[in-house]
This record gives sequence, C-alpha cells and structure tokens, in this order.
Amino acid sequence: QVQLVESGGGLVQPGGSLRLSCAASGFTVYNAAMSWVRQAPGKGLEWVSGIGSGGMTNYLDSVKGRFTISRDNAKNLLYLQMNSLKPEDTAVYFCAKDWWTVRRLLGQGTQVTVSS
Repeated sequence: QVQLVESGGGLVQPGGSLRLSCAASGFTVYNAAMSWVRQAPGKGLEWVSGIGSGGMTNYLDSVKGRFTISRDNAKNLLYLQMNSLKPEDTAVYFCAKDWWTVRRLLGQGTQVTVSS
C-alpha cells in the first residue's frame, strides 16, 4: 500500500527553524518525483519544493535560500528543512508523490505555525 506520513510540524517564532519528515511506504523515494506542498488558511494548495529521481531540486521563489528538500534513501524518508521562517509560511504542509501528474498522492499533512 502506497502511503505518506508527515511529521515535524509545530509552533515556531519568526526566524526559527523546523525540519519536516515524510515517511514513505509501498515505494522508494529514491525512484520517485517527490514534492512538498502547503495550504495556508483560506487558500488553495501551493507547491513549495520538489526533488526528482535524479536528485535535481526546485523551489518556490519565496522559499529559495531558506528551505532545503532532501531524502534519506536508506530510511525511505523525505525531508524539508525550513530556516528563517516567516509568518507567511504558516500552513499545513503535505508530502506529495507525483504532484505534477493525475496520479498525485498526498499525505495527511502537518501543521506549521509561525508566530510570536
């Protein structure tokens, strides 16, 4: 069964850091196109970052230089390191497989709140 489970969200002050994790089962993240997407309160889903099977990474302009996507092939985990967090980063963050296709799969999400 293909499944994604996110963790690592929480409440952090502006300027702080969080690392999100996504545990994948039923497939290997090494061979998949993986992404992080988010949904801010009252808004639609927004793609944040992606990593391809070849290791190439891409980022939403507003998070470039602050967020880093990576994966641990041995543990079959996807990560999103988020630094210099801003209040506008507040959202539910989802791990996604094949985000840009009709076969997209999302996890249940983890809440990130950036507030003083």
